[in-house]
Amino acid sequence: MTHLAIAPILLPAITAILLVFLARSSLKITRGLSLISAIALLNLSVTLMQQASTGTIEIYSLGNWEIPFGIILVADRLSSFMIFVNAILVIAAIIFCFHGKDERADNLQPLIHFLVMGVNGAFLTGDIFNLFVFFEVMLIASYALLLHGGGKDRAKAGLHYVILNLVGSSLFIIGVAVLYGTLGTLNMAHLAERMANVTPDNVPLVTASALILLLVFGLKAAILPLYFWLPRAYTSATAPVAALFAIMTKVGIYSIVRVHGMIFMQDPIKETLVAWLWPLALATMVAGAIGVMGARKFRTQIAYTVVISVGTMLGAVAIHTAEATQALFYYLAHSTWLTALLFLLANVIGKQRGSSFDSIVRGPQMKPYKSVGIVFFLCAIALIGMPPFSGFFGKVLLLSATPSGAVKAWYWTVILLASLATLVAIVRTGSTFFWRVNEPKSSTPAIERSAWLGLCAMLFVMLALVIFTEPLLGYLSDMGEQLQDSSLYYRAVFNFEVVPS
Repeated sequence: MTHLAIAPILLPAITAILLVFLARSSLKITRGLSLISAIALLNLSVTLMQQASTGTIEIYSLGNWEIPFGIILVADRLSSFMIFVNAILVIAAIIFCFHGKDERADNLQPLIHFLVMGVNGAFLTGDIFNLFVFFEVMLIASYALLLHGGGKDRAKAGLHYVILNLVGSSLFIIGVAVLYGTLGTLNMAHLAERMANVTPDNVPLVTASALILLLVFGLKAAILPLYFWLPRAYTSATAPVAALFAIMTKVGIYSIVRVHGMIFMQDPIKETLVAWLWPLALATMVAGAIGVMGARKFRTQIAYTVVISVGTMLGAVAIHTAEATQALFYYLAHSTWLTALLFLLANVIGKQRGSSFDSIVRGPQMKPYKSVGIVFFLCAIALIGMPPFSGFFGKVLLLSATPSGAVKAWYWTVILLASLATLVAIVRTGSTFFWRVNEPKSSTPAIERSAWLGLCAMLFVMLALVIFTEPLLGYLSDMGEQLQDSSLYYRAVFNFEVVPS
């Protein structure tokens, strides 16, 4: 047993604690330490992916307890990939923070790493109760991050966000309690094995638990009708925080794939689960498309495109094949990184437009409007899903993985209509920002170098996602096969031997 599996949790935890003690130090020191830690996390995630690509599933038992007792961490292809996606996101957000002299900025860096610790823990945990624990760590950090910077709008959005997540946490405990009372374990591998042999008397209780947990994860992922918190929360947050929040909905999707895909996507409740997933997926995409069309601010538009992407990914979860899983996680990486890039871009545009900020109304011409316009154009193409960008490949993969029949017709239709709605909305926004403009203001501040660096870093990542599509799809194809065969996960967990004392 190596300590590699726990490193993505310990690294941000230690960094956050150090940053708390360095809170009164120079911002250069705290930001530098924060960036070094994020780069180290990226290196760790690449190492984990290389190890996982061989088919190895790394098991780490805290306290050296026998399975299924105690807390275990599992680093397989899926968890390693999700940590990689998160690490890229964190680096870009931290770089974007490297401007300004905000006296409260020294509090932002430790909160970022506490959030990263919770997110990585959720990806790595091998039991469902500790999934709840890491959710809470992630949420507590997100509450503080959302309120960072102060202001009435953030306080109002933060209150709604906290109340909804408190309700979600209560439901999570209820769902876990029902599952434990029925199957007598909370270890995910053990749950998957016991689900296969569940008695008819316990089927209603297990089904109820599955639907309660779907409700909880649906709240985190922003699935209809539980997405109403997202537009206000994302648009109220500061730009780097909104970029970081791009991973939050993906934690919900990951949890559905991991928990429902491995434990509940088998007889006798698979049909019930799929019957719920498809309508929710299609309705979420439609709701997101309506929101995009009606949005009056660029950040609100971006938030609703997140809702569309969540519905798109939920459809892939419902298909539940290796091909659909491959497409799902390629699209997930594209959506996460592009959302972060768009929120960073919205902040740059807003600061150039003065009092209009990101409202889709006539405003002053931006000083570097050509360079900002090019970035906006590239983001728009990627968002709509046009070649040669990753959004095109992601949607083609998703549509190709859809089985024939009525489901395919509905899925294709809604995805294409949502893409059309996004096209119309983003063209309207672009024409308002870059063509229907007033004279530029002499007082408009120059764009900070670190802001450009953050934007360029994410643009480079989006380009790399296209260039390295083939090897990444190979990794994701193997990951899809691994997730389809839950016995591989079960054997890795229960073949684990404790270290002799």
